[in-house]
This record gives sequence, structure tokens and C-alpha cells, in this order.
Amino acid sequence: MQMFRSIKPALSAALALCALLAACGKSAPPPPAAAPPPAVTIVTAAPREVPVLIEAVGRTEGSKEVEVRARVAGILQRVLYTEGSPVRSGAPLFQIDRAPYEIALAQAQAALAQERSRSEQTQRESERLKDLIAKRAISQREADDAASNFKTASGALQAALARVREAELNLSYTTVNAPIAGVSGRVQRSQGSLVGPASDASLLTTLSQTDPLWVRFALSEAELQVVRAGRQGGRGNEVRLLLPDGKTHPVAGRLNFAGSTVDTRLGTVQLRAEFANPDLRLLPGQFVRVAVVAGTQEAFVVPQSAVLQNDQGRFMWILGPENKALQRPVDTGAWLGADWIIRGGLKAGDKLIMDNLLRLRPGVTVQLQAAGKGGDGRAPGAASQSPGPAGTAGPGAGPAATTGPPAAPTPSTAPSPAAPDARKPG
Repeated sequence: MQMFRSIKPALSAALALCALLAACGKSAPPPPAAAPPPAVTIVTAAPREVPVLIEAVGRTEGSKEVEVRARVAGILQRVLYTEGSPVRSGAPLFQIDRAPYEIALAQAQAALAQERSRSEQTQRESERLKDLIAKRAISQREADDAASNFKTASGALQAALARVREAELNLSYTTVNAPIAGVSGRVQRSQGSLVGPASDASLLTTLSQTDPLWVRFALSEAELQVVRAGRQGGRGNEVRLLLPDGKTHPVAGRLNFAGSTVDTRLGTVQLRAEFANPDLRLLPGQFVRVAVVAGTQEAFVVPQSAVLQNDQGRFMWILGPENKALQRPVDTGAWLGADWIIRGGLKAGDKLIMDNLLRLRPGVTVQLQAAGKGGDGRAPGAASQSPGPAGTAGPGAGPAATTGPPAAPTPSTAPSPAAPDARKPG
């Protein structure tokens, strides 16, 4: 037993020595190959002149909006138009039962004939008595009574004429015509209903004149001052309209009204713009985005995809010394088509990185590639001058636009710890 105890430590040492010799015989695995630096496209920042846009949310309305109401009581017999269709001024829309008003007109005309006959008789009597009073054949009282009877009959004749005119007018009201040209609304009272001038039964339909169309919106006091300054400069105030589908209305509008008082609750002033709308692309009641052009300014303009956001705000990637990527905080302004106005944080000559943005982190070395590879090759600021969906360029907006070499490639979707995906404005 004692012998086995002495052999056990020696056996353990021998086994450990064998394992060590076996491990020394194997070669160590090679280290993983370093990832190649991300390839990026560079655009040189350069300021350019862009419009100063004051943006707001507005609502469309017809330049004329009319309620068509019944002016006489009766049964609604016919609807003479197609709901929702354009109608011309004076076109018949509804027909109310004419029979009662035709009878009333006939009665008024009969009463007029009686009064006319009575007036003619009293006139002849008065003329005859005038000759007799000259010959002193009758008393003065009889002559005065004859003259008074003639004047009374003449007044009754005028009243009968007015009743005939009223009956004719009421009869004409049985045909309800369009007071303006515009787009018709739905029928409010169905055929066979009893309608009348009472407020609860008089509304038949509505008409809206949509060409031109008005857009009503509100601006703050500071924004209104910028708009007025642009108008005083002799440039006027062009108004642009962004449609609900994201497209820009093809025809620019103009301001046709500015309020003279400030809303004490909101601190805003009401304004109204007028737009041509011949093809009815815009309908009354729509919510739209309005941009008032209040002059121009110098600024940098970059593709929206080149601006990212983290918990500290919006930033861009800049090419630093030795081709290293650097984060640069930027102050963004209004959108200009597919581009973004940068009001602060950039200076002329900065090298802006346009693609592979989500693979970058501060200090990483990048590899430059020719413009147009890995991107769309579009120069910043080359997009439409239509207003974008958000932001304003108001007082103190600073420089405002940039054209640069072509670029604006689509950023890579690879994850990056230093640049979270926040390409949409917060």
C-alpha cells in the first residue's frame, strides 16, 4: 500500500510532461486579418445663395364658399345637378313645386286688373267733376271726394302691382340656381322633402370656387417681420405649397391678406395666400405645408442623408488630417427639396463624408473613392428648390446654401457604436 502511494505523484508528473510536449508540437493560430478601411466619397463644402423660407401648416379653402338655400317653402321635386361636379353660374340646381306659386301669381294678377279698372273709373269721375266745379254745378266737397277716391285707387293699384311682382319673384325662387361658378357639394335635402326658408330646412347644398384657391395659415410675430422685410425689399413674397403626396404645387402663389392684429392666445398673425388651381389638384379643407419666400441668404446645403443624429444632437462626418473621420456637430435649418440647409458648424473647404456613414467612428481611417462610386453622384443642392417638410429659416438664420462636387451616396447600413441610425430629423 505504501508503495502505491509513492508511485502516484510520479505518474501524475509524467502525464503532465507528456501533455506539455504534445502542446508544444502544435503551431499557434494566426491572428485575424484587419478589416479594410471603409471607402467613402468626399464633397467639399461651399456656401451658396438659397431662399429664406418661412414654413407653416395651412388649410385650403375656396376663394368663394356659398351655401345654397331654399327661399320659398315647398316640396323638393327634382335635383338638377350631379353631386361633386363643377357647375356654372346661374345653372339650375333644384326644382321646388311651382303650382302653389303659379296660383298665387294668377290671383295677384286678377287683383291687379280689378284695381286698375277701379283706378280708371275714379280718374274719369274726378275729371268729369272738375268741369262741373268750374261751372259751380256741384259743391266743392263732391269734387274733393272724387279727387280723394282717385288717389286712393291709384295707391291700391300700386299695391296690386307690388303683389304681382312678389308673386313672380316667389315663383322664380322655385327654381334654385347656382349663385357662383364652382364645385358642387352633396345634396343636403333629398327629393320629396319639404323645404323652406326656415334655417333648419333651407340648406340644400354648398358651392366652392376652387380656382383660384386660398390657403389660410398663421405665422409668429418674428416670422411676420421677416416676411415684411422681404416685401419692403421690392421682391414681393412668393408662396410655395407642398402637397400631401410630397410633391410641390406646380404654380407658386402670392399673399393676398395679412391680419392687422395678433392672436393674444397664440401670438400669431393670420395670413392668406392665393394659388391657381385649374385642374382641381387641391380641394377645400386639405391640410398642406406652406413656405413663404422671404428673401435669400448664404448657407451650406447638404444631402439629408449626410446628416445623422445621436443623443447630443445632429452631426456630420468630416474628413480630418491623415484621412481620419471626425464628428462635427451642426445646426440645421429648413429642408430645401432633398437637401438640408446647415446654419452652423461648417466652414468653406470642409471635406464632407457622404457615404458609409454608419461604419464610421471618431478617429477611424477611411479610404477615399472616386465621386459617383457607391453613391448617386448628385451634388448637394442639386435638388428642387421646393420647400421641404420641416424647419424654418427665420431671423438669425445665418448663411444658407451649398453647392459642392457631386455626391450624396446612400449610407451603408452596417452598425456603428459611435453613430446610431438617426437619419431622419428628430
